[in-house]
This record gives sequence, C-alpha cells and structure tokens, in this order.
Amino acid sequence: MAKKSATEKNVRRQRLAKKFANKRAELKAIVMDRSLEPEERFAAQLKLAELPRNGAAVRVRNRCLVSGRPRGYYRKFKMSRIALRELGSLGRIPGLVKSSW
Repeated sequence: MAKKSATEKNVRRQRLAKKFANKRAELKAIVMDRSLEPEERFAAQLKLAELPRNGAAVRVRNRCLVSGRPRGYYRKFKMSRIALRELGSLGRIPGLVKSSW
C-alpha cells in the first residue's frame, strides 16, 4: 500500500492539470508558433512559467486505483500487476482468464 500522502499529492496534481490544461495549451501554441513576433512568444513563455508546476500533465504519475502502487502499472486496467493478479484470481475482473498449464 502506498503512502496516503503520495496518492493525495497525485490526486491534487490531476485536478490542477485538468484545471490548467486549456490555458497551458493556448500558451504553448503561441510559444511554438514561429510566425509570431519573438517578443510576443517570449511574453507567452513567461506567462507559462508563472503557472503552477503541478498544473502540467507530465507531473501526474500513473498509480494503481486499488493499492496506489506506482510501479508495474497496467493502463488498460488502471491497476498494478499485483492487484490485477489478486482480483483476476478471484474472478472480479470481467474477461480476464487466469492462465494455467
């Protein structure tokens, strides 16, 4: 089980990333547009730097919904390999069949 503070920090980051997604996209589009004046692009870059760091989607970590584990994460199921195996063995994940030979 991951520390509660780590999972809460990640949830906070997800909320901030969602909140600032449009603003960041607009500013990044201005910064990347080569047809604009350099001063205008630089001003947009400064505004982008003023936004909170945790508002960037890159800073959000994929974590297991069951245990909060950050490693061994399966995106399709949104859980770690350990939780996936436990729930799969119990038959709680539809369509997942335990392989045995």
